[in-house]
Amino acid sequence: MKKTSCFILLLVFVLRGALAQKTQVAVYYFPNFHVNATNEKWHGKGWTEWDLVKAARPRLDGHLQPKVPTWGYFDEANPAWAAKEIDLAANNGIDAFIYDWYWYESIEGKKYLHEGLENGFLKAPNNQRLKFAIMWANHDWMNIEPTPYTNFQEKQADGTLNMEAWDRLTSYVIENYFKRPNYWKIDGKPYFSIFHTINFIKGFGSIEKAAEAIKLFDDKVKKAGFPGLHLNLIDQCIADLSVIQLFNVASVTSYNYVYAYDLAKAPFPKAVYNDAVEANLNYWPKIVGKLGKVPYIPNASMGWDVTPRLIQTDKFDSFRGYPWTPVFNGDNTPEAFKTALQKTKDFLDKNPSLPKIVTINAWNEWTEGSYLLPEAKYGEGYLKAIKEVFGK
Repeated sequence: MKKTSCFILLLVFVLRGALAQKTQVAVYYFPNFHVNATNEKWHGKGWTEWDLVKAARPRLDGHLQPKVPTWGYFDEANPAWAAKEIDLAANNGIDAFIYDWYWYESIEGKKYLHEGLENGFLKAPNNQRLKFAIMWANHDWMNIEPTPYTNFQEKQADGTLNMEAWDRLTSYVIENYFKRPNYWKIDGKPYFSIFHTINFIKGFGSIEKAAEAIKLFDDKVKKAGFPGLHLNLIDQCIADLSVIQLFNVASVTSYNYVYAYDLAKAPFPKAVYNDAVEANLNYWPKIVGKLGKVPYIPNASMGWDVTPRLIQTDKFDSFRGYPWTPVFNGDNTPEAFKTALQKTKDFLDKNPSLPKIVTINAWNEWTEGSYLLPEAKYGEGYLKAIKEVFGK
């Protein structure tokens, strides 16, 4: 009898531990707020995306523009500033930054916007407080800074790669990131996300050749001493679910709310934040069913307002495709965001087969209206929402 009681007590403790497991919170980081040579070539000396933040103007009644960052227009490539970001994130329940990461063969040195990660985050004295990972944003780079009413967008860099370029990219990633102790790993496997699967396949000419490229990467990761690659794909850019199996995908997630929430059908100019939340809550069970044994990681988004990327003197009167879309304005409060986070947590709790992970858009997508960094109106309100839901 005594042994039975002890066994039951032990089981209770084990179950409590499993239920109390902290959800890992990984936040997207858009590193275009530092001076770099390529942007200066395209936009002029000293240009950063802060220029668009400062220039934004109200485009509808009660429009909350321009956004005013509490910390000012700081240089993310400065390790002292990066240290402040790391402490702020870690103190509010965030576990990892997922850097939007770019590699364009047409750019001198191949790398674009790497300074925020390599000169800022990785040189910050406290960077061990956070994990980091990369999402290869392999879309074509279009000039949307700013965009005219015609929505003409000049291509400035091609996001496709051939096998030789892919070999260079993957070697760089393994040597410079994966081997660092605070690189984010899931079951020991370095997390690597591909944003635009369609563009990835296009570079190799077929799904089969693209699958060979993924295997090459996985083999190199194993040779470097890891159990393998944790390959993640962003769902809005997967054309064919057959790639999930062919690529040996480890997980799928979203980048933001506006894939499941169709902005073309949303009210213009003011979309409804709660409608976007509900659209995603309805979408998640469907994608989980389609993916089968491949885990889905839900995403929670703080906001959406891409008007800073428009020419401010042009009229704002209709949906014209990205970035001419409706906005969330005023209804995506910290309280509404907290409710969205709680619903995300509830979804994970009800689906114990899924990993205890959530991605969040975004740390600093100021020009898409999605940011967690403190701002004049709500301060650290959005960060506190994360801490209250996931930080314990």
